[in-house]
Amino acid sequence: MLTAERHTQSRDHGGRAWLMLALATLGFALNFWAWALLSPLAPRFQEELGLSAFELALIVAVPVVVGSLGRIPVGALTDRFGGRVMFPLVSVATIVPVLFLGLAGQNSLFALLIGGFFLGIGGTAFAIGVPFVSAWFPAHRRGLAIGIFGAGMGGTAISALTAVDLARSFGTTAPFALTAIALAAYAGIAALVLRDAPGRRAPAESLARRLAVTLRLPATWEASALYALAFGGFVAFSVYLPAYLRTAYQLSPADAANRMAGFVMLAVFMRPVGGWLSDRLGPVRVLGGSMAVVLSCALAQSFTPALLPLGTVAFLAMAAALGAGSGATFALVALLAPADKVGAVTGVVGAAGGLGGFVPPLVMGTVYGQFGNYALGLVALALVATAALAFTVTTVRRAATAHRKPAAYV
Repeated sequence: MLTAERHTQSRDHGGRAWLMLALATLGFALNFWAWALLSPLAPRFQEELGLSAFELALIVAVPVVVGSLGRIPVGALTDRFGGRVMFPLVSVATIVPVLFLGLAGQNSLFALLIGGFFLGIGGTAFAIGVPFVSAWFPAHRRGLAIGIFGAGMGGTAISALTAVDLARSFGTTAPFALTAIALAAYAGIAALVLRDAPGRRAPAESLARRLAVTLRLPATWEASALYALAFGGFVAFSVYLPAYLRTAYQLSPADAANRMAGFVMLAVFMRPVGGWLSDRLGPVRVLGGSMAVVLSCALAQSFTPALLPLGTVAFLAMAAALGAGSGATFALVALLAPADKVGAVTGVVGAAGGLGGFVPPLVMGTVYGQFGNYALGLVALALVATAALAFTVTTVRRAATAHRKPAAYV
């Protein structure tokens, strides 16, 4: 009788875990939808306001850097207050800049930058979900669970697929208004339904002390370096790819946005695949393979081959590798980080990933402005991928081995 009761409790707990995962993933997707609103609409703003290539890159990059740096305190606050509090709070806070941009923030570069700055709040949702989901799942399922949660980054695809068409049909206020309504509905549902994992304990140390300890952990910096390329590369292409395709291949804004959406959706699909493969093969192997693919594709694309088929194949292969690498990175975090510091580590690593996405659009815009093509920017990406591959198969492999996990993790 006691054994059966324990089995039932375990099964019920598992069902609740998957429900919490689904709600966290939805919240992540909606906040990322808001976070990415400026990217597909940026070419429209460029034409209306006469912006330069650098100013265009700055508009799409500012929400990225703010959302990235904001993950550091938000991750630590999630360790303290839990996802049940933080998901509704961040969702409500994101509504404010969304409405500002929709109603009054499209008339000048300054207004777009101010709105974009606070729009970065939506990008911090990632740092809430990783510790929240990790606490609900046993170690042997965390790679898959965190990978599924990470698929919420597909919210950027929602922006790409809907923003341009909504703005064309109903005016530029429409995509922002729709996003605000979705965030408000989610915040209400999350406040009522979300629950933190049973047995979760809030850390006793102060926020400053926990961050200081987190920054001294080798795992924090190892995962940050890899995520800066894996997720940073995804963010960079998801926000800058429409501008790249318009300039390099003379595509229409709608066609460029749709192709960017395809890039995003493939990366989103591959993120849980990367987590699942990490549970079986180990995150080090998955990360090494991902970096090798990025290296090869960046070099190929630096020659600006014909979009069909070579250019399309190169970008889709990069999307798959960056998605899988992003999922594998947080399987690595679950492997190496202390359980009570997963949120704080996630915040720092997430910040590194977002900052990794801030720099490339600015570099690409500057390179094109100086040379009239993107070759040097893509060669730089290949060099960074080479360094990341070497780092993975040396330093990161030794760290994974030192934790004495099953051989597959090495």
